[in-house]
Amino acid sequence: MFKIQTLNKISSKGLELLDRESYEVASEMLHPDAILVRSAEMHKMEFAPSLRAIARAGAGVNNIPIEACSEKGVVVFNTPGANANGVKELVLAGLLLSSRRIVAGLAWAKSLIGKGDAVGKLVEQEKSKFEGPEIKGKRLGVIGLGAIGVKVANDALALGMEVTGYDPIISVEAAWELSHNVKRSLSLDNLLAKSDYITLHVPLNDKTKSLLNREKFALMKKGARLLNFARGGLVNNQDLIAALRDGTVGVYVTDFPDEELLKEEAVIGFPHLGASTPEAEDNCAIMAARQLRNYLENGNIKNAVNFPDCEMEPSGRTRLIIGNRNIPTMVGQITTILAEHKINIADMLNKSRHDLAFNIIDIDNEINDAVIEALRKINGVIMARVV
Repeated sequence: MFKIQTLNKISSKGLELLDRESYEVASEMLHPDAILVRSAEMHKMEFAPSLRAIARAGAGVNNIPIEACSEKGVVVFNTPGANANGVKELVLAGLLLSSRRIVAGLAWAKSLIGKGDAVGKLVEQEKSKFEGPEIKGKRLGVIGLGAIGVKVANDALALGMEVTGYDPIISVEAAWELSHNVKRSLSLDNLLAKSDYITLHVPLNDKTKSLLNREKFALMKKGARLLNFARGGLVNNQDLIAALRDGTVGVYVTDFPDEELLKEEAVIGFPHLGASTPEAEDNCAIMAARQLRNYLENGNIKNAVNFPDCEMEPSGRTRLIIGNRNIPTMVGQITTILAEHKINIADMLNKSRHDLAFNIIDIDNEINDAVIEALRKINGVIMARVV
């Protein structure tokens, strides 16, 4: 029986996939095989030697110590795309809010409480203060064409916008989903210079931190609207504030506000609502649970952030999985040990990603602890177990 520890409230739709005959699920667990988590901070956690995998019911994994997990052979999964529709809908709302001064208008309308019969007349007199342009016919630049970016681009087209996308590493899956009417920008600078509205949909890492800064703001159309429902660190706040105050950026809509930004009149801050829908929570939990099951039961990896995707159909044979550093001679050393113990390989799959590699090996023989121990002693092997 596999033991699964939950660090947050996980949707019952996902937990239902972990049947009671094969899984024990609890928030308190001494020796878990896997952890299901949403936003709980894990950087200071001590991981039990039994831990094999962590599944984040969501896309971001900043709360998980990825490098430490990799060193221990713990596979970390996330659920890209599971909350895409929820985020997309909020981005579309942000587009409209950035144009039509709806937020300011709502606040002003509330201030009329107590004016009695004069409310109607005051509304007609002052409504021009809150006018704003329509989005139809305007140009939207989508930076990042993953699951969310593609949905935003396609729906913006349906709303009558001209859409340009920029993503130098767009996946085959995303390309299939993207409308052929979305124009391609060959450079970020070109997209910034030509867009009336700009929306960010890229991950936060060392390469994308402060992706939009003073240099990039200088390229934008005067008064461009900027939306950020990806990660706060993608935008340099000090440079953004300067761009807001000189009118370079007309409005900034973000799901990641801080006090400094909220002081600016042209900032519309949402309280991190991107995936805050019951549907998104259900979808993330279901996807996370399925990925955990597939790994624990079959040794397959799908949507890991530290190990390569590596999937092979179950054959009914004994299955051995091995994680190792991506260095020369590893496969040769592994197969040599199996041959020395007269173990025949029926099928094998080896995949690598950056510094790590993963092997799925189906064998005809039974395998004993001595073989597993010999494999673990190979310099560079991080984990080895029989599924």
